[in-house]
Amino acid sequence: MATVTPKTANWFTYFPEDYRWSSALGGMLGAAAYGGAEMGEIDRVGRVLKKHVGDDAAWFEQWRAEADRVRRLGEEAERLGRKLTAADAYLRASNYGQMAERFRTPKDNAALETYRQAVESFQRFARLTDRPRIETVEIPYERGSLPAYFVHAQNTDAKRAPCVVFFDGLDITKELQYLRGVPDLVRRGISCLIVDGPGTGEAIRFRGYPVRYDYEVAGTAALEYLLTRADVAPDRIGVMAISLGGYYAPRCASMEPRFKACVAWGAIWDYHATWKRRIDSGFRASMSVPGHHISWILGVDSLEDALKRLEKFRLDGVVQRMRCAFLLTHGAEDEQIPMADAQALFDAVGSTDKTFRVFTAEEGGSQHCQRDNPTIGNTAIFDWLAEKL
Repeated sequence: MATVTPKTANWFTYFPEDYRWSSALGGMLGAAAYGGAEMGEIDRVGRVLKKHVGDDAAWFEQWRAEADRVRRLGEEAERLGRKLTAADAYLRASNYGQMAERFRTPKDNAALETYRQAVESFQRFARLTDRPRIETVEIPYERGSLPAYFVHAQNTDAKRAPCVVFFDGLDITKELQYLRGVPDLVRRGISCLIVDGPGTGEAIRFRGYPVRYDYEVAGTAALEYLLTRADVAPDRIGVMAISLGGYYAPRCASMEPRFKACVAWGAIWDYHATWKRRIDSGFRASMSVPGHHISWILGVDSLEDALKRLEKFRLDGVVQRMRCAFLLTHGAEDEQIPMADAQALFDAVGSTDKTFRVFTAEEGGSQHCQRDNPTIGNTAIFDWLAEKL
């Protein structure tokens, strides 16, 4: 896999010679605001990995070992009846374990077992934490179901609270999504349904659901599930998604008119063109995943077949149908998706109530999906959702 040096010094790069590793470690550090990481634990592993930059096998082994170590801390605390201490450790162990597995494809038994333990660690956290309240739920989908977490709204007396469906991106999962600020969202009186949609998380690893261009099928399934709940306001349901979710969420909101608000946390316009550029460059491009990840989530065996499948992953001709309130956020120095794509998406969206928020290097949040300053990005999004829902 080609190593790409970050193009700018305006964001923290633990591994200055490798964009992918730096973006992953930056994302892990960003989870600290929500209990998902400790700086000392991150640095302990990072110092070892500085001798192995670009070696994904070393990345896997070191982060898996740290996940195991921290999970044991949780198990010992739980044995002693220290539930909150155990919950904190389990949440960090989940983050480290999933980030260990992140770059390991094909997903062999070692990868899948590490991932399974990470999901279990999160569910132990959810069981033991005092707040927010987190339910593990299943969303009926095709002949099976999609795994999800329903995180209950706080600071509200409403019997039926508004709710946001939160889908993953290319390489994110529902557990990692929680650490993108969901605790701050639900503090605003809005529940959140975090979903492993087709192509992500457990949905592809354990249930065999590849990513699909018509993501509104998953979007409608999530909405229909929420309509069965007595604690959700049926007329105040929004949808948001991050990174590649900049395709998923606008697609869902355009094709499913019952969504009342939509957030694209990072733009996608023509995903086929995005990957064509990456492949033509020999993957010498700023990417968050190894190049072969795209073939895996699409369920195909070659990059040629992947490009064929991606031909339908375009939003032109789709988002013109959107009518709900729309927010697009993008970093001014996003190295993965150009600003031109973000502008094209925003201009094409058919909603009359639409907002384009660009984050600059001076204020922070200028990198992909505000990775360099996640709280400035997610609080802007959550405040907007509170106003709209």
